Amino acid sequence: MNVITRIAVIVLIFISITTVNAGWLDKLKDVISSDSDNSSSSALSDSDIAGALKDALTVGSENVVSQLSAPGGFNADPKIHIPLPESLVTVQETMNKFGMGSALNNLELKLNEAAETATEKAKPLFIDAIKQLTWDDVKNILNGPDDAATQYFKGKMSAPLSDEMRPVVETSLNEVGAIKSYDNVMGKYKKLPLVPDVQADLTQHVLDKGIDGIFYYLALEEGKIRNDPAKRTTDLLKKVFGK
Repeated sequence: MNVITRIAVIVLIFISITTVNAGWLDKLKDVISSDSDNSSSSALSDSDIAGALKDALTVGSENVVSQLSAPGGFNADPKIHIPLPESLVTVQETMNKFGMGSALNNLELKLNEAAETATEKAKPLFIDAIKQLTWDDVKNILNGPDDAATQYFKGKMSAPLSDEMRPVVETSLNEVGAIKSYDNVMGKYKKLPLVPDVQADLTQHVLDKGIDGIFYYLALEEGKIRNDPAKRTTDLLKKVFGK
């Protein structure tokens, strides 16, 4: 494919990008495929293509962090709302019988508030992971399933994200009053007759559910940036995918 033909192909891609079934990451993948056997100069360099994907993932991850770290980001969202740890469900059922279940509702609210506070720590980790993307990573993501980037992030970030968020969750649980609420609930519960002993690791519970929520929405955001041309929000994305 010579340079003129290549440019013509790219122009056709740009013209057709607003069709309903045309995902722009799929079109970017097509550009890569068309160039795979051609060594001549290209209207779009490898750097442009990789940079466009990195820009898209940066925008997507920032959207997720902003959404989930806002007040109510977890608590008001039924898809990722953090429930009480399973071990405390028995406590709630028992205390409901004695008209004291509202204390557990307050604790559940505070668990979600702690997750919202801790989620802000995810932003620099996403930025670092995106910067580390190699050209092979870019091609694997573009040629992979709809959640290929999310799976890449999970592999790169799950452990460091947990490490970064843990101290924030611990601090947040104290600051929002979750630990005090938990101690208050358990103090009342243990005074009830014939109740089983119950333990709950609030920090680990909030960490696990918080990270699940982040990756849940990252996968949805990835789907949007793969298929929605309106997500072209940076100069490089407009260069690569704009008309």
